[in-house]
Amino acid sequence: MSNKQSVTTQAMHGDTRHGGHLYMQTNETRNAVIHYLRSPSGTITEVERILTGGLGSGAFSPIYQVSRPNDFEGAGSLILTPDRRFLLTTNAGDNSVSSFGVGKDGRLTLLDVKPTGNAATGRSGTADSLAYASSSGTLFVLHAFGPDHVRLMSLDGEGKLTARPERYSVNTQNKTDRVTTMAVLSPDERFLLVGTIFDERPSVNPDGTRKYVLANTQDPDGLVVLPVGGDGTLGAPTFHDGGGGVPFYMAFLHDRPDRFIIGTAVGDGLVMSTIDSDGRIGTGPLVPIDTSAGKPSELCWLAISPDDRSVFATNFGYSNITSYRIDGTELAIARDPACPRVPGDGTFRAFNGTVSSGPSDSWMTPDGAYLYQIYGNASKLLGYAIQPDGSLNEITSVGIPYNSPQGLAGF
Repeated sequence: MSNKQSVTTQAMHGDTRHGGHLYMQTNETRNAVIHYLRSPSGTITEVERILTGGLGSGAFSPIYQVSRPNDFEGAGSLILTPDRRFLLTTNAGDNSVSSFGVGKDGRLTLLDVKPTGNAATGRSGTADSLAYASSSGTLFVLHAFGPDHVRLMSLDGEGKLTARPERYSVNTQNKTDRVTTMAVLSPDERFLLVGTIFDERPSVNPDGTRKYVLANTQDPDGLVVLPVGGDGTLGAPTFHDGGGGVPFYMAFLHDRPDRFIIGTAVGDGLVMSTIDSDGRIGTGPLVPIDTSAGKPSELCWLAISPDDRSVFATNFGYSNITSYRIDGTELAIARDPACPRVPGDGTFRAFNGTVSSGPSDSWMTPDGAYLYQIYGNASKLLGYAIQPDGSLNEITSVGIPYNSPQGLAGF
């Protein structure tokens, strides 16, 4: 066997020292998961494309009622279980979830597809984010639209899904139609954190302009915390300051389970935050990026390095990525931007009016060497080599479906 063949064989069997695997859902009307083989040098090659058995939202956004990248304003729509036995993905079009078995060679086998329990109305549903509690085998499925924002499913040892009757809202007494972004579990699986984007569903003003009521701008209550019971049931939500306008994304540090970073889409920066044993949230100062290109930046997705020393933040409105340094409890800009702007096809404008390629989900390799980024309006998935100074060098590019793709996970 040649050395090249040997490396490829090792990579296919999940030896991350010699490469690994990356997965993305297309979110096309006939939804599929694309499996990429990742080489030791970080380049990726498509291996297979497996239908999920469910429907994606396609290029249609149920939130904005148009064709755009990041159709359902979510994150974490595709995840691997910690033991890497199963891959789980939302199907936003029909509000269902698919489970796949993950083989030793990284290949996928569809095991089950089940509805979340929320009926999809109109052209699409909004199931947009997943979090999984290994201790109870509970899958939390977040929907952008409520009132039943969070639905529960059970995942058994064979990868079979069972919808559960529990349903939970992140609405308040005065905000009865909130729109969410993502759900993430605290590392001890005691709390489910939910981010929000709007305090009410976007609508049209009498003069024909669009009306947006942005979360955590008028009231400091955009970060929602729900206690998790031993069987996966959730307690009453509490509402907290997300540290800036639109607390879109939350990512926990790897070795400090009481500390996490919030990406604020309208705050235009990152916030170092803490959670205590009672679920109380503390937030540090917001560290903004350069917003001379226009506000908001729509800084949303985050990837934290395995040594907890760097954070890479995706700027949806600016078509690029910013890197931060973590020094103890302090955040500071490393490179802004960390990579060149990636142009789209010229048809999509962000909130600040900038023509954008709409970058969304990102994923970092377990060794912290490479970062992969979806640019939906450019129909590209790019891979970068991470440099010591926080800059990113492009090393690989593959074509992906236009506007619709969501979610990245791998090993």
